Amino acid sequence: MKDKPRIFDADKRRTLKAGALCALGLAGLAAFAPRAEGQTARKGLVKARRSEWFTSLGNGRVRCDLCPRACVLARGQRGPCRVRENRGGRGYSLVYGNPSLLQLDPVERKPFFHVLPGERALSVSTAGCNIECKFCEVWDMALVAPEEVYAYEVSPAEVVMHAREMGARAVSFAFGEPVVFFEYMESVARKAREAGLLNLLHTNGYIAEAPLRRLCRYLDAVNVDLKGFDEAFYREVCGGELGPVLRTLRRLRDEGVAVEVTYPLIPSLNDDMEEIDAMSRWLVENLGPGTPLHFARFYPLYKLANLPPTPVRTLDRARETARGAGLDYVYVARVTGHEGENTFCPDCGNTVVERLGFVVERVRLKAGKCARCGHPVPGRWS
Repeated sequence: MKDKPRIFDADKRRTLKAGALCALGLAGLAAFAPRAEGQTARKGLVKARRSEWFTSLGNGRVRCDLCPRACVLARGQRGPCRVRENRGGRGYSLVYGNPSLLQLDPVERKPFFHVLPGERALSVSTAGCNIECKFCEVWDMALVAPEEVYAYEVSPAEVVMHAREMGARAVSFAFGEPVVFFEYMESVARKAREAGLLNLLHTNGYIAEAPLRRLCRYLDAVNVDLKGFDEAFYREVCGGELGPVLRTLRRLRDEGVAVEVTYPLIPSLNDDMEEIDAMSRWLVENLGPGTPLHFARFYPLYKLANLPPTPVRTLDRARETARGAGLDYVYVARVTGHEGENTFCPDCGNTVVERLGFVVERVRLKAGKCARCGHPVPGRWS
């Protein structure tokens, strides 16, 4: 049931340890309230905006050029993302300036463990996604049409204004899939860069080369969900393909954007240790050993509610496998209090960032280097 605006999402699908997060969310809502007083969140709010990321094919048909699907749409037809449409032979975005989520979060929640530890980011999202994972955590926002969620009208300039008023150090495009609201994301990112804020992106990586290269002008760090390392898994469980995601990771490397990777570890589906070893070695070879990798614990939800949560021992094995393959920074996500939440210096073993859930308890870095031995730790630390 979508019976209230998602300005603050308490994420009822799993329990978060640090009660401070609730206060953060309420603070975000309070900070947004002055702008919201003049409007009411509306269900069915669709503000169409012409998009340049369509090619006319004649006979009223257009092709969307944003993602590898390259959807060809007849007049009146929408893509499977639900938010891009052919109107009168021209391509439109249906979610520009209509966020269904504006939320103040710890940077660690994205998750980014090598970006501004302990700081806050204003998260922005709309309806829509260009793949359909059977384990989607935000299916009631990402896998629905924009008419099915409540949304506000918030211009890019207003997003940045609210971020600064709330003391956020960054704007984060996350929760739903930002690729499908590319035009809005790019406009907000440009304004955020002008205001001195960092731009963070959490994405499935399913994006075409041309829009990605242009967006990289404004991106500071990207966390890509690498949902598996098997083509059959991507097709059958995610409704996409693995190859385009790997190409996105290489392009981000080539553009000099800081990259972190999240791998959701799902029992019986993508938890084979040989596959994890192959994936980890690919990351080392293509992105470098300093690439942060997060193994995220799976919890039963959406179309995979019949599966059990990922056993902690499986997460531990995956972490050891990835470290054995040569990755220096391997994390365990969604297991509060686990040693794998912390960042360790790969040279001397010093704990350079100590975390409990999304709360940063101590930072032992000096100018991006281990405070004990001076070993450089990759990231965006300031």
